[in-house]
Amino acid sequence: MLRLVKLVFAASSIWLAACAGNPMLVSTNQTVAAPNSDKAQVVFMRSSFVGSAINASLFEVKDDKNEFIGIMANGTKISHEVEPGEHTFMVVSEAADFMKAEVEAGKTYYAMVTPRMGAWKARFSFQPIKKNADSSFSTSSKDFGDWASSTKLVENSETSLLWAENNAASIESKKDAYLTKWLSKDPEEIARQTLEASDGL
Repeated sequence: MLRLVKLVFAASSIWLAACAGNPMLVSTNQTVAAPNSDKAQVVFMRSSFVGSAINASLFEVKDDKNEFIGIMANGTKISHEVEPGEHTFMVVSEAADFMKAEVEAGKTYYAMVTPRMGAWKARFSFQPIKKNADSSFSTSSKDFGDWASSTKLVENSETSLLWAENNAASIESKKDAYLTKWLSKDPEEIARQTLEASDGL
């Protein structure tokens, strides 16, 4: 019962943030620069009319913490620089969903954040943008250029960083509630939610 109360409280906190305006800042330079030669980067984009009034928060799941990446409103993108290797990312709203990524230095990877209907409001999932032209989301599709050009590059502000600090406990509760379930998915389903090293540009 106590766990249920905590989850409801966590969902309520994130819901209130989601209904507020986007606290992120629009970057003065809208060009997504190439990463440093010894780093990789993942660019998260969101472009969908469905659930457009609801924001979602992004994190990188690490052993000892959830590293805050930013808050995504519709029509925005966020660039996140990472070390080469394997990473796990989390998107949080009413629930939490995850994506794995295996990245190489010097490359840029892309993922869409897409809404789906939840019990109270829109939930969100990751859609890795693959190089494979047969994938639903592909860097070789005609839509890829539209996604890139129609989304504004944003970065964290003092307000968004403060929100992440104040909601760290509720975010951790979301991760605890949903990560084990996600990891128990069929391997093929997890593979569909994974950015492979070869998907980088």
